Amino acid sequence: MAVANTTKTSWKLQEIVAHSSNVLSLALGKTSGRLLATGGEDCRVNIWAVSKPNCIMSLTGHNNPVECIQFSSSEEQVVAGSQSGSLRVWDLEAAKILRTLMGHKSNICSLDFHPFGEYLASGSMDTNIKLWDVRRKGCVFRYKGHTGAVRCLAFSPDGKWLASASDDSTIKLWDLAAGKMITEFTAHTGAVNIVQFHPNEYLLASGSSDRTIKLWDLEKFKMIGSSEGQTGAVRCISFSPDGGCLYSGSQDTLRVYGWEPDRCFDVVSVGWGRVADLAICNNQLIGVSYNLTNVSSYVVDLNRVQKSGSVIQGVIQDDKPLSEPSPKGATIRRNYERPLTTCGNQRVKQNSESDRRSPEGERRSPSSEDEREEKESTAEIRNAEDYKEIFQPKSAISRTPPKKSEPFPAPPEDEIFVVKPNPALDVMTPMPDRVPPGQLKNPPIASSTPVVRVEPSVAATRPLPVVPPVTRPLPVVAPATRPTQAFAPIHARPEPAVIFSSRNEPIGLNVGDFLPPAKNNKPMTLSDEDALSQIRKGHDTMCVMLSSRHKNLDTVRTVWSSGDVKTSLDSAVSINDLSIVVDILNIVNLKPSLWKLDLCTAILPQIEVLLQSKYESYVQTGCTSLKLILKRFWPLISDTLTAPPSVGVDITREERHQKCKACYKQLKNLSNVVKNKAGQVGRHGSAFRELQLLMAPLDG
Repeated sequence: MAVANTTKTSWKLQEIVAHSSNVLSLALGKTSGRLLATGGEDCRVNIWAVSKPNCIMSLTGHNNPVECIQFSSSEEQVVAGSQSGSLRVWDLEAAKILRTLMGHKSNICSLDFHPFGEYLASGSMDTNIKLWDVRRKGCVFRYKGHTGAVRCLAFSPDGKWLASASDDSTIKLWDLAAGKMITEFTAHTGAVNIVQFHPNEYLLASGSSDRTIKLWDLEKFKMIGSSEGQTGAVRCISFSPDGGCLYSGSQDTLRVYGWEPDRCFDVVSVGWGRVADLAICNNQLIGVSYNLTNVSSYVVDLNRVQKSGSVIQGVIQDDKPLSEPSPKGATIRRNYERPLTTCGNQRVKQNSESDRRSPEGERRSPSSEDEREEKESTAEIRNAEDYKEIFQPKSAISRTPPKKSEPFPAPPEDEIFVVKPNPALDVMTPMPDRVPPGQLKNPPIASSTPVVRVEPSVAATRPLPVVPPVTRPLPVVAPATRPTQAFAPIHARPEPAVIFSSRNEPIGLNVGDFLPPAKNNKPMTLSDEDALSQIRKGHDTMCVMLSSRHKNLDTVRTVWSSGDVKTSLDSAVSINDLSIVVDILNIVNLKPSLWKLDLCTAILPQIEVLLQSKYESYVQTGCTSLKLILKRFWPLISDTLTAPPSVGVDITREERHQKCKACYKQLKNLSNVVKNKAGQVGRHGSAFRELQLLMAPLDG
């Protein structure tokens, strides 16, 4: 038995099959760092103890896929928002549904509990923010102002302010008592994915798809820092408990930042993919991510992470050396004043009674429909032992101090990660009948066939266990003098309708394809040399294809260097290789200022092709480009086409009118494509429904 290596900075804790269909959302309990909630296309919310393979509790009640989840600060309640715009709040101690809240017109994108009281904020793809009173079961205020989906909400530590981040690249700060916006921050050039308040000081951090983190002074309402060097979109941020540094999670990487002046203290390669949430406990940072039906958790030992001192990347201003961060308590910035009681005495601006009784159903008296909905919502306890250990002791009085959770131990160097099946999936209900079977992107994964994977960062010295397929077991091979492996011919699976950008196995490849046919129905045994020879057969073809793509990109880059984006895009289109168009669009999408009207006329036909592609990454790029075009150019197109004819000859106006007319025609065609795909389930469906809202004026 290998001894655990304590020199590891980061490691994979576990990977589990969390739902019977794709996972769409997850959240960690920030107080303990030991609770995890997951939401899926199966319309369920599952509660887990981090590092344990069994589901503690499965919450039902939603009739649509669950797209957003959040724990309360006490971790005694959890709220989940669905694709239809409804919210459900569960009491985890009592194991029952607490509230059902209706009012949003589209997908729920963000949620947050008030730090002290029974208030809850929700943000939606319909661009609205609603503040709910959970006790009274009603919406007490609605905040308007964003022009894109609201991706993140955060209450200030003192409970007086609410920060909102949106796809419109802005951050808005709202005063709960006054019921109005305090200020707006507009320095980001891409969608803002995450915001978080400093635990003590009047400071706000934000992370964006423009690959930057920005810090905002909430006394002077100005930006005091901006980090560079992120390799991808910033997906998660978390201040250290003492507020001395900021942790940033992006694709496969954790970065540690300081400010005043801006600097990066450390960069840790974690391998967590598209990390979805972070929590800090016992001087360890827990990160979680999801892919298809699986959820993975990772641990970073913060004792081995540089949080001050030497700088990996920094900015030196006025030729002065980088200084150390100010010692705790030495800052001149104001600190939050936390009330000693709950927010029952705290004043929150509320809509008038007539507004709260609006036809939207935000403020409703208890009805038979409500009672029926709450009866249909259940909390199924799947692991009674863990449930009692985690939730029940909170109601009991004990004379001994509560037991503190221990840090997660680092694994041995030869650790092999096996995806742990979820036994509860055997009894979970399938997808609702309202979804046609043909629209399911992935069939449920049987819990009896876990997927076995080894992380690249872990040196595997033990042989992987052989996992048999469901339909036919592999033959058992007797030990031989030289290592060989026997394979039975396996029929290739049909290629899926959608090819995901990240997946557990290659698409369309089969082990049997690389081996000679069996003779007399007996499997063939190959030597290492023969097996390598078979595998190398397609290598030359792949090299030729990649060389051709590199040559084409080099051609486009040469044109790009002249500074003409339109000509560069035209050359990419003329190559007749959609992957080249996607590469160029991914660059242009990061800089909206590069978009011009004549660029729209050239790219809209290509977007129509991308939206109907079987490759998920192509569809995502097409959706992003179309969203940018609609937000930046639809007002111009609409005003130009509805303006009365001018007197005299205006060549410039006539050219603009022709371009707008061409764009309008192409957008009408795209509108039909978007409508047809808006009924899909999952990330694609969410993106198309958002586009459908943006394209609504086309039908006017």
